[in-house]
Amino acid sequence: MTLGEVEITRVLEWAGPIAPMSVLFPDLDQHPWRESDERPGPQFWHRATDDYLAAVQTWVLRSEGKVVLVDTGVGNNKERSYMPAWTHRDGDFLDQLAAAGVRPEDVDLVINTHAHADHVGWNTRLVDRTWVPTFPNATYLIAEPDFTYWNPRNNIPKRGSVNGVSAHLANGSLFEDSIDPVHRAGQTLLWTGTTHRIDRNLTLELAPGHTPGSTVVRLGSGTDRALFVGDLVHTPAQFTHPWCDTCLSEDQAAATRSRTRILEEAADRRALVLPAHFPGHGAAEITRSGSAFAVRRWAPFTDVSPEVDPAAAPSA
Repeated sequence: MTLGEVEITRVLEWAGPIAPMSVLFPDLDQHPWRESDERPGPQFWHRATDDYLAAVQTWVLRSEGKVVLVDTGVGNNKERSYMPAWTHRDGDFLDQLAAAGVRPEDVDLVINTHAHADHVGWNTRLVDRTWVPTFPNATYLIAEPDFTYWNPRNNIPKRGSVNGVSAHLANGSLFEDSIDPVHRAGQTLLWTGTTHRIDRNLTLELAPGHTPGSTVVRLGSGTDRALFVGDLVHTPAQFTHPWCDTCLSEDQAAATRSRTRILEEAADRRALVLPAHFPGHGAAEITRSGSAFAVRRWAPFTDVSPEVDPAAAPSA
């Protein structure tokens, strides 16, 4: 898909169930959405098992002659024991990236919308038992608040959890295996402040809550607008219930404020919303519906990923 001068390609790494909706979205579970027209479609939620269904994917942006990756998924050979489907993977992500016309050495910029294990995994790969940057010529853009927060040397208490497992344990050794190696290689840019401009088409904006450094990637080119919102939105149910956040967030109240602000802008400015984990069409144009939002139309990607099979992988 092309917006203005920016070409957008989606590269899918993994798709499957994560955990029951009632676990991931405890506040949402208090609303009668399951029996209403507000419930998400079968590609997002498996009604029989209550499993939340997700895609782990990377957005490839080509802007002003540069190749930009938004999030790098789970990665291979990573220890993520809380999520069996993600631990010690031997997936074909780099082959999928090559099929999209991108070799590791072609990548100019990597944006981690936040430092969770399923957004930084392919920052590095294992070579001779050592974690090395996957993209040798890239600058990795990481919000400084997340770098500081997840750095184990800082001993900052964590608040998010799932199934009683703290976010710190749930995200495993992500800093040691996926962030610190690129930092030690001199390839990180730890950006500070509320915004950071990449080029005339792309800008980063801090949207804290899910993590302290959660980031939205703004695309504005010609008359087209898009917002890569990371984990501000996990499910279409959060369009109709924007005040409901996931238990994975470090600060749920702040995450809700960030989500509401960004969705209001998206609706008012007709900006396409591209969450990190939507399967199917993967992105939506939304409109206001009272104090909530509704999908006006889904994005017209030419190649839509298949619906997630709830039996494809074990839940968390």
